[in-house]
Amino acid sequence: MMSKRWDIFCCVVDNYGDIGVTWRLARQLAAEHGLSVRLWVDELASFVRLCPEAGASLPSQLIDGVEVCHWPKDFPPLAVAEVADVVIEAFACTLPAAYVEAMAARQHKPLWLNLEYLSAEAWVAGCHTLPSPQAGGLQKFFFFPGFIDGTGGLLRERDLLTQRRAFQAAPHSRRDFLARLGVTPTDDSLLISLFAYENTALADWLQALALDPRPTLLLVPQGRIEGDLRRWLGVADIEPGSRWQRGNLQVQLLPFLSQQDYDRLLWSCDFNAVRGEDSFVRAQWAGRPLLWHIYQQEEGAHWDKLDAFLNLYCSGLSPQAADALRQLWHAWNGRGDMAAWGEVRDHMAALSAYADGWCEAQASRPDLATSLVRFSGKWI
Repeated sequence: MMSKRWDIFCCVVDNYGDIGVTWRLARQLAAEHGLSVRLWVDELASFVRLCPEAGASLPSQLIDGVEVCHWPKDFPPLAVAEVADVVIEAFACTLPAAYVEAMAARQHKPLWLNLEYLSAEAWVAGCHTLPSPQAGGLQKFFFFPGFIDGTGGLLRERDLLTQRRAFQAAPHSRRDFLARLGVTPTDDSLLISLFAYENTALADWLQALALDPRPTLLLVPQGRIEGDLRRWLGVADIEPGSRWQRGNLQVQLLPFLSQQDYDRLLWSCDFNAVRGEDSFVRAQWAGRPLLWHIYQQEEGAHWDKLDAFLNLYCSGLSPQAADALRQLWHAWNGRGDMAAWGEVRDHMAALSAYADGWCEAQASRPDLATSLVRFSGKWI
């Protein structure tokens, strides 16, 4: 019988990436699979940015069918009956010792899943759902999201692509959404969204955009890239709604967006620069060409991850388009020249058609939440 009670533990490491993924997952498990879900978050301030109706000081609150709980450092002892049937530690966060003790005390042990970071590396499929025996008779399973058969798939709500197609097929939807953000693009402008970590390559890209003979409107939601943007613009301060013109580039700073509005921004743009994991996946569901700023790891380990995805993604592109995209991604992540943008711009039509096809191919696989529920049915 399928389990009904799930606990998800999230340690906020990188501002909004970890909590962004787990919040989407928790809502989908509750809304689409009828599960009772608790999301334990150690740093509620970041959660409140994504979910403004939440409270930053409440120990427990019910939002969108999910019980969001503060995960205190001194996690109190827990009754065995309080332990969920399925327990997810997201991205290798360490479960509270008191919670693990209560798990081990249960007669019927809960299913313990370590939800790993997303990767296209070849070894992922071989490690997906591998068990790891733990003390107290517990057993943990590694669960990997992924892009190929044999992995857990990607987070995707049941009606996400239906909503996206309807939005993109109705010009007034895009126009009205952008107008609500104070954005009025011209018909001939390329619309780009930018969400990134601090990036020394930004100045070169902005210069290339400014010198491009074709006009560009760059929309920048508030985030960590603001400092680099401010330095290139040569201004002391920037506020949401502000606009700047440099050559053929117009830049506009947007307020921090909810997850729903950020999805619509991605759907509205012709090209999306994204970062980390959550926005990286959502940009793929937008069916638009993208540029990924990967989270840097020690000793350059992130390069294997970046190139593994590029090898998979570019396999269906023409050699010229694939090389242009590869050169741009490498430059954006610190190896190369952002002048590669010119080649990508020349292949934009082909890249746009390909991005939509890639989205459809990924959507043919089970989504991550469904994969988790199916796997839980085998073990509970």
